[in-house]
Amino acid sequence: MAVHETERRAMARALEIAAFGPRGVNPQVGAVIISPTGEILAEGWHQGAGTAHAEVDALSKLAPGAARGATAVVTLEPCNHTGRTGPCALALVEAGVSRVVYALDDPGAVSGGGADRLRSAGVEVEGGIAAEAVRALIEDWLTAQRLGRPHITVKWAQSLDGRAAAHDGTSQWITGPAARADVHRRRAAADAIVVGTGTILADDPSLTARDGEALYAHQPVPVVIGSRQTPSDAAIHRHPHDPLFYSTRDLHAVIADLHGRGIQRVFIEGGPTLASAFIAAGLGDQILAYIAPVLLGGDRLALTDIGTATIADARRLTIEEWVPLGPDMLAIARPQRNEGVR
Repeated sequence: MAVHETERRAMARALEIAAFGPRGVNPQVGAVIISPTGEILAEGWHQGAGTAHAEVDALSKLAPGAARGATAVVTLEPCNHTGRTGPCALALVEAGVSRVVYALDDPGAVSGGGADRLRSAGVEVEGGIAAEAVRALIEDWLTAQRLGRPHITVKWAQSLDGRAAAHDGTSQWITGPAARADVHRRRAAADAIVVGTGTILADDPSLTARDGEALYAHQPVPVVIGSRQTPSDAAIHRHPHDPLFYSTRDLHAVIADLHGRGIQRVFIEGGPTLASAFIAAGLGDQILAYIAPVLLGGDRLALTDIGTATIADARRLTIEEWVPLGPDMLAIARPQRNEGVR
């Protein structure tokens, strides 16, 4: 059955209100209940672990029987399991909803299957509507579900000729204020920010996310990887969160430990060595390359060895967006073959 324009508009609204929910171990989900004539009857979104899911939140705002014959438009396939809350697919069936339109399949082995349960109860179901937009909103959660690890963003700043620093090692600042402000905004969206000990010793970064002179309300947990000692008076020790230190080169072990701590969004900030190691290990779901219109020359490359001995081994990317930032340009890319993003 074709998707009506009113349902597409409702999906756009569901996506908008999904973003009201917190980012965390649960996905951000929005739901809109519309009447057979296209009137919005109720809206809901998931407000955090242990609270009502979006569909149930929306249904709770209606009188008993008011959803009978209505259409539920949801950003994620209604769940089909009982956790802290009951299965949303069953709640929709019991409410008398006659049609469900959703964007993305639930990838969970336990929570998925809601669409089939709805169909078996006689409910019309249509999936895949506005899937790309919804995927962009919950990409980190999807990665965690499919790969059992956090979503990883690898970031660097470079000159136009691919250098991260001048010959003498100076790198502040290759990019301008607009690019640096964008970095801080993206830091604030992460759960953890990761650098190597080389960056700590060379730059003494605070690893906070700042909005001008003020700190963003949400701060990523600072993470340092490497065997060298971090000085006791380093700026990282004044971070709002206690830093995590990993004296290992086993990046998979680090990421597994972070995942076990509930961290879902990791931002790799530190230096060519660390960035290259994460890419070489296949631990990069998103690439952020800030490119400044300057030439530096020399051997201070933004990336070093990533395991590409020949052109056939090149790690090819898909550019998702080019973002102008003052005189600079941000390339947002992802690996062409990335199982973490559906």
